[in-house]
Amino acid sequence: MSQQLSILPATPDDAEIAAAITSGAFDGATVEQEIEKLLGRRLSAPTWQDLKARQVRREVARSPEHCFLARAAGQVVGCVTCRVDEELSRGYVLNLAVEGPFRGRGIGRKLLLAALDHFRGLGLKQAKIEALAANPVGRGLYESIGFNEVARQVHYVMEL
Repeated sequence: MSQQLSILPATPDDAEIAAAITSGAFDGATVEQEIEKLLGRRLSAPTWQDLKARQVRREVARSPEHCFLARAAGQVVGCVTCRVDEELSRGYVLNLAVEGPFRGRGIGRKLLLAALDHFRGLGLKQAKIEALAANPVGRGLYESIGFNEVARQVHYVMEL
């Protein structure tokens, strides 16, 4: 990567940019999008992108100390949001996203490694991340870093 990249902790003020990057990056990688494709979307219901953005805003607002941003060329180009469960000694990587033009440059890997270093710094013993089977790029990244697949889950939905 030719330009300088920095990974910095998020602040509550970063919630909107993190939400925008994440909702834009998860096309084809969310259960909510699959539900929307199958059942359609009611006009009054939020889109899957709106739901993803709301989730990220909440995570950054609740625990900015567990969220990180990647900055390059003077702009935020990626983010990772996390949650910590001290009782289980486990860190959860909830969302990992990189802006389209910056993908394929190792930024997602650097964000994920920063999250894992953060978990280690907190003394946690495990890290957990999830990916849809339809997300081979994410799964490949996670496995290359050392994550092991534990189980697959099937999501069912029906119209009421």
